[in-house]
Amino acid sequence: MAQDRPRTATKGSARGTYAVGDARRQKILDTAVEHFALWGFHASSLARIAAACGITQGGLLHHFRSKEDLLLSVLAQSEQHDVERLFAEPPESVAAHFATVVALAEDNERRPGLVRMFNTLVGEAANPGHPAHAYFGQRYARVLDHTVELLRAGVARGELRPGTDCEAAGREILAVMDGLQIQWVLAPENVDMPARLRGFLDRLLRDLSPA
Repeated sequence: MAQDRPRTATKGSARGTYAVGDARRQKILDTAVEHFALWGFHASSLARIAAACGITQGGLLHHFRSKEDLLLSVLAQSEQHDVERLFAEPPESVAAHFATVVALAEDNERRPGLVRMFNTLVGEAANPGHPAHAYFGQRYARVLDHTVELLRAGVARGELRPGTDCEAAGREILAVMDGLQIQWVLAPENVDMPARLRGFLDRLLRDLSPA
């Protein structure tokens, strides 16, 4: 029995260490969102991010290999949050999918730093040399493919009229979403992002409906 006690204590200590490490990693990610939103990728500094977290730059690099690794981890976490929170289950209809898209806009209103960061980085990432250039290209392709697939399923079910240009509709949806985000970041008191997006999607659905 005496031999079991040190082993149990070690396990508990290890769990505590992992919990502290996970909390520190999350704080770094949250802080990086603020810095990337304010200064973009190139003007952000690992040293400033580390200082804001109360750790050394070496401590930060223990969790993330480089600034590029930190950036891509921030973007991956954001996308994973959206998928788990809103897109884990396939929608039953096009209308249900549009309702989920509006819910995403509502969720984004509660995460202004993340929206500012997205707008800043997607503009920077137009440069092929930017570390997130490939990520954003692949992300837009994934989102567009997913949207087009759902719209085509709506055509097959008879929710949308035959001959609907699903790719054009999908690109229009993405353009309106991103355009509203930009306007909201610049003047959040003047733009009701979910309401404007809901209005657009309702009109689009009426326009594409067979009746």
